[in-house]
Amino acid sequence: MESTLTRQEKAFLLLSCCFAVLLVVSNIIAGKIIVVGGFFAPAAVVCYSLTFATTDTIAEVWGKERTRFVVKVGFMAVLLSALFIRLALILPAAPFWDGHEAFATVLGSNMRIVMASLIAYLISQYHDIWAFLFWKEKTGGRHLWVRNNLSTIVSQLLDTVIFISLAFYGTGIPLIPMIIGQYLIKSAIALCDTPIVYAMVFLTKKYGTQEQLNCPTQSVNEN
Repeated sequence: MESTLTRQEKAFLLLSCCFAVLLVVSNIIAGKIIVVGGFFAPAAVVCYSLTFATTDTIAEVWGKERTRFVVKVGFMAVLLSALFIRLALILPAAPFWDGHEAFATVLGSNMRIVMASLIAYLISQYHDIWAFLFWKEKTGGRHLWVRNNLSTIVSQLLDTVIFISLAFYGTGIPLIPMIIGQYLIKSAIALCDTPIVYAMVFLTKKYGTQEQLNCPTQSVNEN
């Protein structure tokens, strides 16, 4: 018998998909170094920073287990994308296509970036989940902005130092300016995304509550 997805289940799937997309795109575009306000950072700095807003929203509404599940799904998505990019590089190019050199230049370093990203990702995301729920308990469930910013800012520092060191060590790229620049940009984004987290949490809980009122026999899992 076919079951209907509840509004909160749809919201969870949407946030999970957005998280996976942001993560995969981050690993593809991270090879380009950009300048933002005089600071150097990988091009992935914006979309990757938004993954923390997504997991904070999921942790706030659904709790630790679902958030950890989404982190594992993201890990598999990045790994699969890296493997298929590597396969595309290995397969012989058509004789009439002359774009392989540029294609390999852009995506050839992808595996090292992916491995560095995955290590930094797992450490920083699991820390973020732990810190977010730790501060939620300490604040008695109040002050979402406190746990959102405190958990994200420390997690972003861990992620930045680990990722930059592993991805660009020995390449000639100045690591310290990259770490400082990326962390400052990420911290600014973390402060600015607080209203986004509030909005996502509010809308998710609001629609779930409305559905529960309309269909009292259905249960909605809220934390």
